Amino acid sequence: MATALQKLLINGLLLLGALLTLFPLLWMLAVSLMPAMDATQIPPPLFPDHPTLDHYQVLFQRLNLGRYLLNSFGVALAVTALSLLFNSMAGYAFAKLRFPGRQTLFGVLLASMILPAQVAMLPLFLMLKNFGWVNSYTGLIVPGMASIFGIFLIRQYALTLPDSLLDAARVDGAGEFQVYGWVVLPLLKPILVTLAIFTFLGCWNDFMWPLILLADQDLYTLPVALANLLGEHVQDTELMMAGSVLTIAPVLLLFLLLQKYYIEGLMLGSVKE
Repeated sequence: MATALQKLLINGLLLLGALLTLFPLLWMLAVSLMPAMDATQIPPPLFPDHPTLDHYQVLFQRLNLGRYLLNSFGVALAVTALSLLFNSMAGYAFAKLRFPGRQTLFGVLLASMILPAQVAMLPLFLMLKNFGWVNSYTGLIVPGMASIFGIFLIRQYALTLPDSLLDAARVDGAGEFQVYGWVVLPLLKPILVTLAIFTFLGCWNDFMWPLILLADQDLYTLPVALANLLGEHVQDTELMMAGSVLTIAPVLLLFLLLQKYYIEGLMLGSVKE
């Protein structure tokens, strides 16, 4: 009886925590469907009395949010694809290949993780300026092609791969790139999905770097465009909530679809050398 009561109490607390977590998201969706000025009432309503899609129509037809949505999708997909390629190659090399200075170089990479990203923004901006990549998508994509966190995550997972499997492929005549492409990449699938989610979310939600790098309004990504929208429509709560729903919905759907691989990758990637 006591065990059943404990389970009921634990499940009830978990359910309460889930509801508290979901409530802001559900209310944001509800406000986005309310007619203008309804959300400013005191007390604010929890649900729309007369649901409307007018705010979404305004975002796409009058404020051209569809362009910024496509901008964010294009940049995030490009960064994610290139990041998976270069991080997987580097992580595999640090885990399974033997070369001089391997441990020292990896230690330097890990040590640099303690530096805040903002420290590198000025020298990175000056470097991209010399390359002529300021105010371009190239300047957004190239710095995200590899990350220390991504290399570390792939390396930790690659350490779990059996050396005998790789050696067998080499004995059969496969070169290192063939071993990487035919043997290693399929086995890295769970951690690659995990890294893809991390990378896509980080790039999709990134506000500071696109704000610094991009000057042309047509090149803006969704977070920067929504920040400008807030300045112009500060009193239109319902419109801003509709924009927030459009920002959150794609990444939320991505996570729900890939959460199985995400959790599997994190659990297996926790193995240490």
